[in-house]
Amino acid sequence: MTVAEDLAPTGVLRASINLGNPVLARGTPDEPAGVTVDIAREIGARLDLPVELVCFDAARKSFEAMKDGRADICFLAIEPAREAEVAFTEPYVVIEGVFAVPVDSAITTVGDVDQPGVRIGVKQGSAYDLYLTRTLRHALVVRGDEGLDVFLEQELDVAAGIREPMTAFAAGNADVRLIDERFMEIRQAVGTTKSRRPETVRFLSDVVDELRATGFIARSLGR
Repeated sequence: MTVAEDLAPTGVLRASINLGNPVLARGTPDEPAGVTVDIAREIGARLDLPVELVCFDAARKSFEAMKDGRADICFLAIEPAREAEVAFTEPYVVIEGVFAVPVDSAITTVGDVDQPGVRIGVKQGSAYDLYLTRTLRHALVVRGDEGLDVFLEQELDVAAGIREPMTAFAAGNADVRLIDERFMEIRQAVGTTKSRRPETVRFLSDVVDELRATGFIARSLGR
């Protein structure tokens, strides 16, 4: 069995794309763009396979598509809760997770956040949801379809998210300030199911390593 046959048994490489992370993908399901789209198409080209981009608005939906057999590869953050189902490459990019708080909040550092009574708005199933759920000892995670929406609607103490959109959110909202210190590094990688052959996972890892080394990833992110 070839790598192409193992990875894409339908004859089409189905790539699960999360449009909910604007750093990695944007646009519409009909016309997605971004680094994950570029990587998916490059993998397809190397295997001489057509590529189908299966788009979702949240990482958890992208993950579920992988588990349910509706996608052959995914682009997700490496997290222990996912590694039981997904074989990951090394990261192709590292994104920072940061907090935002009301402008008059007594919380000024990442270390101030994990306190009894503190409520943190997150996007359900996101990498930072999984990370905070795993690491917090006192603060409460409040989940919603969008972390910033639940933060505003329920007047929570903290919002969690990735740096770029969180910076834009704080810049456009005089009632909110960003805590510049990161609370986590989100290691984004290519993944496929654990049922794939070791040779197939190694192929994906080698492609990612090469795309990083040659500047393909940097150029795509720059665009």
